[in-house]
Amino acid sequence: MSVLQTLIERLLDLPGIGPKSAERIAHYLVRRPPEESRALADAILHAAESLRPCGICSHIAETDPCPICSDPARDAGLLCVVETSRDLEALESSGEFRGRYHVLGGHVSPPEGVGLEDLNVAMLLDRVARGVTEVVLATNPTFEGEATSAMLWRELKARGVRVTRIARGIPSGGEIVHMNGAVLAEALRGRSDMS
Repeated sequence: MSVLQTLIERLLDLPGIGPKSAERIAHYLVRRPPEESRALADAILHAAESLRPCGICSHIAETDPCPICSDPARDAGLLCVVETSRDLEALESSGEFRGRYHVLGGHVSPPEGVGLEDLNVAMLLDRVARGVTEVVLATNPTFEGEATSAMLWRELKARGVRVTRIARGIPSGGEIVHMNGAVLAEALRGRSDMS
């Protein structure tokens, strides 16, 4: 296999990159000056060595615990559950939420063999048992996100905690990471009890 083909194969491992995109990116990269390629490779390596999941919420950060979990000004009794760190960052950019977060690491997807037991649910239930008074479910308004929320709602209600869902300012089928701060702020303000 040629050097170029090896690069294309590596790029195909990235999410959302198909054969045409991988080929286009590979050709772009080999036309760049070597110092730019080295800087990109160094940035990737540095991120891989420096970032890790927070031991409390599973958000990707440089420190453990992450800055949000270690912030004493945050309401430790209010927990917002999201699918990914990208969703957390999108909600955090709204400036509206002053509680803490919990990253599930995905959503339930039976066709892909992903059940509730494959997500960071045990950590979530442990946190709830240690004094959380409200859990805001902020999974994406997709079929999988809604299914995940419904399953979590049953688990959390059985533990006597208040469970709310972010408001429907986010369109059904949309993803949190693609919403602007104003839409996310309104969704957080308009959350309601799940029943």
